[in-house]
Amino acid sequence: MKDPIFYKIVRPIITGLFRFVYKPTYIGLENIPKNQSLVIAGNHTNNLDCLLLISSTKRCIHFMGKHTLFKGIKKYLFTSMGVIPVNRTIKDKNCMIEARKVLNNNLVIGIFPEGTINRTNDIIMPFKMGAIKLAFDTDSYILPFSITGKYKMFKKGPTIEFGAPYVISGNDLDIEKEKLEQIVIELLQKNGENKNEIN
Repeated sequence: MKDPIFYKIVRPIITGLFRFVYKPTYIGLENIPKNQSLVIAGNHTNNLDCLLLISSTKRCIHFMGKHTLFKGIKKYLFTSMGVIPVNRTIKDKNCMIEARKVLNNNLVIGIFPEGTINRTNDIIMPFKMGAIKLAFDTDSYILPFSITGKYKMFKKGPTIEFGAPYVISGNDLDIEKEKLEQIVIELLQKNGENKNEIN
């Protein structure tokens, strides 16, 4: 398995336009591994978060997106960009199989473990298990990130900070999920996120 050619073609264009319009701040880019299989996981604030991540690294990020997006021309677009459809109405085993294929080829998966955009007053919503399970099953690194700030055209935009990559060290995946949550919370608080802490 190789990264999609279309992604490689459009990434520089997306990156240039996104940086020009939204003026994001990037912290910790040196923490992004250059070759290893990688699960990038963090909080979800806006539909533009995917573009923020794409503009952060030259590595192709295979995102996981809800299957209802794969209709008409969008189906061709998302498939060409390496997006993996997820059916949220069932326990979708196919999406996990496809994600493992990506990671087993030393490629990158991007996941927002909250499952949707956080519109609550909590600093994050409880993470789902997918990111941890994929990293555990494939011996991949986890790269935590936080996104703070607003997307405002032609003004100072959001800040994305990448923490240190790490490999899951234990077999208790619930504990590992809580560890990831705590890392992301600490990154958010470091960058001035003022929402209430999650219970």
